[in-house]
Amino acid sequence: MTEKDGKLEQAKGNVKETVGNLTDDKSLEYEGKKDKASGKTKEAVEKASDKVHDVIDDLKK
Repeated sequence: MTEKDGKLEQAKGNVKETVGNLTDDKSLEYEGKKDKASGKTKEAVEKASDKVHDVIDDLKK
């Protein structure tokens, strides 16, 4: 998993949400919102993981 994966999932969710809004498909709109939230979470976890690895690398030096 990478930060890029999170951003891609957010973009996919945004498209689904927009199409759901335009077509009045509440299910698709909700699915898009879930994808966006999931993508944001994945991105945040990856950033935190990167920071932890950076700290560990610094401590090893």
